[in-house]
Amino acid sequence: MEQVTDDKAIERERYEARGQQVLASAVHPPVDGAASLKPVLRAPYTHYENALRTLLRSGLSVLELGAGMGEHTGVLLRSGAAVTCLDIAPAALSTIDRRFAGETNRPNTVLGDIEALPFPSASIDIIACAGALSYGDPRQVNREIFRVLRPGGSLVCVDSLNHNWIYRLNRWRHFIRGERSRSTLLRIPTLNRLQSLSAPFSTVDISYFGALTWALAIIEPLVGPEAAASISDRLDAAVSVRRSAFKFVLVARNYHPG
Repeated sequence: MEQVTDDKAIERERYEARGQQVLASAVHPPVDGAASLKPVLRAPYTHYENALRTLLRSGLSVLELGAGMGEHTGVLLRSGAAVTCLDIAPAALSTIDRRFAGETNRPNTVLGDIEALPFPSASIDIIACAGALSYGDPRQVNREIFRVLRPGGSLVCVDSLNHNWIYRLNRWRHFIRGERSRSTLLRIPTLNRLQSLSAPFSTVDISYFGALTWALAIIEPLVGPEAAASISDRLDAAVSVRRSAFKFVLVARNYHPG
């Protein structure tokens, strides 16, 4: 447990430092969401955003878990929904406040831990999560998601998958270089995790992406970024990528507690 606690502090400090760096800059990021990513990385995030657009509407309560610096918050706010952004790093939340200060629909930013959500039970219509599932104990995070969701609610996640050994090896390389904590590596979602997250929902769609993203560094200089992304997307569709995927998008609807 001490290792997990220490790792949580490490990640909090890492994101706090990133937030402070952004706050010290006078320049706002010009774009957010999928549009801000390299073409070869966009497909899962575009799918994530499109899935949210089909579910979101004005008046719904939406919780973004591990919101970071609001990189994926814009699609939530533009729906007119009441959006709450939760993160463990105060400076990250401050960047969200600054990023959306001029918007009519501004998010409510809340400092908190995804293992112990500071919200009443059955109070949230939609939970969105872009890349934060590994930042807490899977059982505790799942339990908290299920606790705060209202009956009939939805969960939409985009995250990494932990079955392709090439991606696993690369993540461990980042750990050795001090760019990731050990606990986040051990908690990268698996197919079993997706099954446990999906269980209480009556409608579940899971899409997988990026079986050959690791190889695009070779292809991209030859054909260009857009063509490389197109090749990657077509290959994913052709081979029905699953265990070899880099990313997944989970869209779970109609939550039934208990």
